[in-house]
Amino acid sequence: MPPVLHDARPRWLNQDVAIAILAATAIAAHLALRFLARWPGEWHGFDWATWPLLVALAFGAVPLLIGLARDVFRLKFGSDLLAGFSIVTAILLKEYLAGVLVVLMLSGGQALESYAVRKASSALGALARRMPTVVHRRREGQLEELAIEQACVGDLLVVFPHETCPVDGVVVEGRSEMNEAYLTGEPYLLAKVVGSAVLSGAVNGAGALTIRAEKRAVDSRYAKIMNVMRESEQHRPQLRRLGDQLGAFYTPVALAIAIAAWALSGEAVRFLAVLVVATPCPLLIAIPVAIIGSVSLAARRGIVIKDPAILEKLDGCRTAIFDKTGTLTYGEPQVTEILPAGDRTSDALLRAVASLERYSRHPLSGAILRAAEAANVELIDPAEVSERPGEGLRGIVDGKTVQVTSRKKLAAQSPELAEQVPRSSGGLECVILVDSQYAGALRFRDEPRSEGRSFIQHLKPQHAFTRMLIVSGDREEEVRYLADKVGISDVYASQSPEQKLALVRAETARAPTIFMGDGINDAPALTAATVGVAFGQTSDVTAEAAGAVIMDNELSRVDELFHIGARMRSIALQSAVGGMIVSVAAMLAAAAGYLPPVAGALLQELIDVVAVLNALRASWPPAALTDYKRTQARQT
Repeated sequence: MPPVLHDARPRWLNQDVAIAILAATAIAAHLALRFLARWPGEWHGFDWATWPLLVALAFGAVPLLIGLARDVFRLKFGSDLLAGFSIVTAILLKEYLAGVLVVLMLSGGQALESYAVRKASSALGALARRMPTVVHRRREGQLEELAIEQACVGDLLVVFPHETCPVDGVVVEGRSEMNEAYLTGEPYLLAKVVGSAVLSGAVNGAGALTIRAEKRAVDSRYAKIMNVMRESEQHRPQLRRLGDQLGAFYTPVALAIAIAAWALSGEAVRFLAVLVVATPCPLLIAIPVAIIGSVSLAARRGIVIKDPAILEKLDGCRTAIFDKTGTLTYGEPQVTEILPAGDRTSDALLRAVASLERYSRHPLSGAILRAAEAANVELIDPAEVSERPGEGLRGIVDGKTVQVTSRKKLAAQSPELAEQVPRSSGGLECVILVDSQYAGALRFRDEPRSEGRSFIQHLKPQHAFTRMLIVSGDREEEVRYLADKVGISDVYASQSPEQKLALVRAETARAPTIFMGDGINDAPALTAATVGVAFGQTSDVTAEAAGAVIMDNELSRVDELFHIGARMRSIALQSAVGGMIVSVAAMLAAAAGYLPPVAGALLQELIDVVAVLNALRASWPPAALTDYKRTQARQT
């Protein structure tokens, strides 16, 4: 079955919101009928004022109780179990108003939690709505429209100007530019000519393109993004993990007071009164509010929180694991050497390579184009271009076949030609062949971030990190060059994604870890770490695997993320523990008979309001959100 790329259901419409609205409406109707209605309150024993409450309990309390019973059956005992006891007791004692008030508090807290989960994935929801539903297939000179699911591999599809590309394919006719920022994070337009690969989800420019579909819509890159989104939305983050920990102590205390009150007084209503005032709404509501506020504060600082649960975990991380490129470096290699072979000049070699690289999405293409611009080299339009996996970049420039490849691929293709490439002392390089003959090489360096060393030195004293590692797929000489610059001694180079994953799992088994990276090959490691942080407007897979995304590639933002997490935990504890202390005092009053159930429920609502108002402070920006720059200034 093909993935569903559009979802027309309102995102706010869910069971918790519906139950909360039903409970609030029932309470309002009950009060109106009891105090404002002019007709008699009872008719042949029928209490009009009670019936809205019964409807709310039937259609609101029952689904909540079924959910709680399901959790108990699975041996999941959360802080909301106490609310379930309150609802059942209220029904048995016919204290319907108190029962509906508890339903309102419980469903309201769960609705806030659901909102936080949806907030984390709203960007991917917007991405889903961009996908076209129809394609324009060219067959026997005629255009026909059909559903995107009906497009087959090999079909010729026309992408009109400013349309979204429906499937992955190759250009067979036309010239244009495409914006692939939604997919690759690269903010510039990529030129597309005959032979260029195109990605589903990319936005076409001003020219029409005819492409040959190489994948069906269900197998395309965009569909894979949607599958990842669906799986992530089905995964429920444990937003109340902190609340459940506190509830493990609070719930037995509340039950003990309620049972003692019943046993000593002989009045079951006191049992209900204690449970109602004990309903842990500071845990059910205040903690999700603090989390939502912190997610909002982080967003204003250029940090997208994908998994709100990481805000609780950050303060406990003790091992920092860094990818190299784009994390500790700028991710923008610069050409440092041009090594032409034979009588070919540097400008001639650069012209041939840059003319092809205009049509490539390879990470080194930008560096080559910048070098050509700096050298005032005039580029040539290639006759054709291809860039297939494992083959490198090929094309015809000025009537000659030009190939851009790597030393390793050349050695596998032609060991004799590989021997002509000068030995490298480190850094990145690409090898150029012209008409299947060695023509020269280009070498690059990706310099460390200026703040890298001071940031590494800041982690141990200010955030209690005990271990720092660099894990990279690059060659060891290049990785050690960076490690020496930033002050990290534990280096793991030439690591495949599988090796990165194994290493992160091993380190996480020893101590909580934070992994920072930006490439698709970092996605498994980001998922395996205690906290995964991705840098930049990165790839779709990487962003989905990470718990947080630092949008502007600044290491100082990571320090802000640490402080946002610590501040969220502090404010949540203030709200929850403070509310629990007041609730315990109210429980003792209820146990002594001074608080009937409805009055206790109203007092609990007042406690909730105070706890929530305090929790809202998490969204207010403090005077200072980081101490990294002060530390950096002292070191300077």
